[in-house]
Amino acid sequence: DPQAALVEIQRLKERVDLFTFLQGLPEAPPRFDYPLEWDNLAVLELSTYEAWWTKQVDNKTRNMVRRAEKKKVEIRESEFDENLVRGIWQIYNETPVRQGKPFPHFGKDIETVRREAATYLERSRFICAYLGEELIGFIKLTDDAARIQSSIMNIVSVVKERDRAPTNALVAQCVKVCADRGIGYLIYAKFAYGKKERDSLADFKHNNGFRRVDIPRYYVPLTHRGRAALKMGLHRSLTDRIPESVLEKLRQVRGAWYSRKAGTPAGKP
Repeated sequence: DPQAALVEIQRLKERVDLFTFLQGLPEAPPRFDYPLEWDNLAVLELSTYEAWWTKQVDNKTRNMVRRAEKKKVEIRESEFDENLVRGIWQIYNETPVRQGKPFPHFGKDIETVRREAATYLERSRFICAYLGEELIGFIKLTDDAARIQSSIMNIVSVVKERDRAPTNALVAQCVKVCADRGIGYLIYAKFAYGKKERDSLADFKHNNGFRRVDIPRYYVPLTHRGRAALKMGLHRSLTDRIPESVLEKLRQVRGAWYSRKAGTPAGKP
């Protein structure tokens, strides 16, 4: 109910210039009379785990899930407690660089990790990958208020155990958990970011059955500043104005630069 949300926002002490929200699944045609632009999500439509396993993923993905089991990776749901928080903190501080860019959680102290991981606990669950007693990966899975869809809020595995395929096993367990609870849609952030071409992350989502779904993103200006910003396009990222060919070269330079800095010491507990 965007109108109810707008009423509450206007009661806040802080000034809000521009309010934005995505239309919910599964409806794609615009429903609201606000300025909009098209955005996208990586969406896995669910019926049963068996249907996903046999029809929505290929042999390569199934083999990766089997590999995790063969290499002694145990997948289970964990309570949000001190052991889990410390395990997440250790994963965050394994390396300062992931996918050729600075990892935003690297260097955070354990109190910050605890506070950030504790959001929406009443409708979240932590699907975890263990090697013995060591946490080597996790997914924070959060339902929407109507329990129609679940979103992967965070998914990280340790780099040193990548050969054990814990991330594939984690996604498979998320599918099972959602299907067993009658959740119709599993969302894994965006499928495409700006003008960026397909990369390894997009390929991973595709291989696990996620598809791009375009949905309206609405923008509601609440002040003169918000209206001016929307009219001038200032709500968009600077990278949206740069040609993709230039962006790709900049990413390569960035990746090489941060790879040389990968020896930065981890944060303190």
